[in-house]
Amino acid sequence: MQITLKDGSVKEYAESRSVIDIAYDISEGLARAACAGEVDGEVVDLRTVIDRDCTLSILTAKDEAGLRVVRHTCSHVLAEAVKHLFPDVKLAIGPAIDTGYYYDFDAAPFSREDLDNIEKEMKKIIKKGAKLEKFTLPREEAIQFMEEKGESYKVELIRDLPEDAVISFYSQGDFVDLCAGPHLMSTKGIKAFKLTSSSGAYWRGKSENAMLQRIYGSAFATKEELEVYLQHLEDIKKRDHNKLGREMELFTTVDVIGQGLPLLMPKGTKMIQTLQRWIEDEEDNNWGYIRTKTPLMAKSDLYKISGHWDHYKEGMFVLGDEEKDKEVFALRPMTCPFQYYVYKASQKSYRDLPLRYGETSTLFRNEDSGEMHGLTRVRQFTISEGHLIVRPDQMVEEFKGCLALAKLTLDNDTFENTGKSRFFERRTSRVLY
Repeated sequence: MQITLKDGSVKEYAESRSVIDIAYDISEGLARAACAGEVDGEVVDLRTVIDRDCTLSILTAKDEAGLRVVRHTCSHVLAEAVKHLFPDVKLAIGPAIDTGYYYDFDAAPFSREDLDNIEKEMKKIIKKGAKLEKFTLPREEAIQFMEEKGESYKVELIRDLPEDAVISFYSQGDFVDLCAGPHLMSTKGIKAFKLTSSSGAYWRGKSENAMLQRIYGSAFATKEELEVYLQHLEDIKKRDHNKLGREMELFTTVDVIGQGLPLLMPKGTKMIQTLQRWIEDEEDNNWGYIRTKTPLMAKSDLYKISGHWDHYKEGMFVLGDEEKDKEVFALRPMTCPFQYYVYKASQKSYRDLPLRYGETSTLFRNEDSGEMHGLTRVRQFTISEGHLIVRPDQMVEEFKGCLALAKLTLDNDTFENTGKSRFFERRTSRVLY
C-alpha cells in the first residue's frame, strides 16, 4: 500500500493503518498536533483505517479543514455541557461554521450568565479528556435509540434518511450524539474556545416550526488567536450600523410603528436623497437606463402569473381575503412583474433591444421578527432596481455592464465628492449600501 503525502513523498506499508498511526510514523510532533486526515480530498477521522493506495494530508488546527474539526467537536462538548446543566433540554443540530460553531436547543432563552456557566462546564468536560468514539446502528435501531433518550429532533433527522441507511453516532464518556463526523480523538484537543452569543432560530429554518435557542461559539488553535478574534468581535460591535445610525440620528425605530419599519431622521434622509440623485443621474445619463415608476401594490392576479403567489405568499403583506373579497391585493415584494408590463405596453422590435428599465423601488417583505436588525433586514426598504430586456447575442455584454455598474456604485465616493469629509462617509456607508 502506497500513501502519497502532501509534500509528494511516498510511504509504503504492508498492511492497513489508521491515519493517526501514519501521522506518528511521520512525526510524533505532527501526530500530537493532528486533528484529522484528508484522504483523496475527503476529510476523515484520525481513527479512519486506510487499506488502499491514496494521497494523504495530516490536518492540524492551522489548516482550515482541521480547525473545522476542532470546532465541530467543540459543538458536541457544548451540547454535553448543556445537557449536564439543563437535563430536560432537547438537542437539535450543532455544525461547524466559518466563524466557529453553533448548537440549537429546544429550551428557554439562555442568558449571558447561563453561557458563562455552560463555558465552565465545558472546561470540566475538556479537562477530563474523554475519547470520542464512533459507532453505527441500522436506521430502525438508531430511531429506537434516540426515542429512548427522548431526542425527538434527532429522531426526525434519522427518519428523513433512506430505510437502508447506516446511522453513525459519536460518544464522549456518557454523552452520545447523532453525527457523521469527523471529530478529534478526544476532547483534550480543544485548546481555546468561547461562547459568544445566543439567539432564537427556527427548527430547520422554517417559521412554521418550533423556535429553538441557538448558542454560538468559536474555537481556535491557540488562546492568542482566540483573543484576536474576540477583539475583532468587539470592534464590530463598536462599528455596528444599528448603534452608530441611532447615535448619529440617521434613523430610529418605534415600537408602536413596528419592527423593521425604520424612521429616517433628517440627516439620514439627506444622505438617502444624495445617493438616490447620484445613482439615478448615473444610470440615466451614462448607462442608458429609462426611468419608470410602478405601483406599490397589485392584485393577486399579477403575483399568480409571475409565480410569487404560490412560492412567496408567506413573505408578502396581503390585503384582503381570497374567500371573502372579490379582489385581493398585496404590497409588492419586488417589481419584476410590474416592469415587464411596462415593456409589454407597446409593440417592440428586436432593434429596440436592449431596453434597460430603472426604478428607485420601495418594497415590502413580511420578515420574521427575530430576523430583523437595524437596516440590514427590514419590512420596508428602498433599492435601485434594474430590469433589462435583451437579445441572446447581447446577454454577455449586458451582464458585464451590470457588474461594472454595481462595482462603480460600491466604489463611489459620493459624500466626499459632495463636500463631506472622508470620515463622515466611512462612518455611514454601512447604513446605506
